[in-house]
Amino acid sequence: MQSQDNSINAPALPYRIDNTGKADLLDKINPDRVVEEIKNRLMGREFIRKNMRWEDNFILKKNAVSELCANDMATLVLSVSNPNVSISKLKDEEIRKRAYGVMEAAIKMLIANWKDYRITNIAQITYVSEIVFSVSFITMKQCEGEGIRKMVVGSRQETHLSTDTERERRGLFGRRANG
Repeated sequence: MQSQDNSINAPALPYRIDNTGKADLLDKINPDRVVEEIKNRLMGREFIRKNMRWEDNFILKKNAVSELCANDMATLVLSVSNPNVSISKLKDEEIRKRAYGVMEAAIKMLIANWKDYRITNIAQITYVSEIVFSVSFITMKQCEGEGIRKMVVGSRQETHLSTDTERERRGLFGRRANG
């Protein structure tokens, strides 16, 4: 006598719950770690793996900016380095315009708040603005031509296709079809 499979066929989820395949890509598009690293490095800190924490490096402190500056620059970068932007459909012209706009805002903020930001020379302004521009530009370039978006959609379609194929193998009431 064959055992019956009485499982219920639930509708397909838009993405997999398990952490396999590309479908969990959206969860992995998380710029927080990179932005946190940039922020700490701008403040003259380095990550000590032995202690698993950020600590001041007195050699780096000479060119470091204030915590306020590092936080403001991180906020600017996060405005374009987030999952929503990563899956957007942007063209090269839009990307360049937005990246330059973010850099321009950073430079204006650095100049206007130079004292609170602990800006002591023009090299710091150039250094910080280049970091802001580079991270913004590179992040948005990943969306050009729907790169990440197509990958996410493709992986979601693979999930749906896999789920639909499994449903086709089952008969009425979720039982396995003979054959």
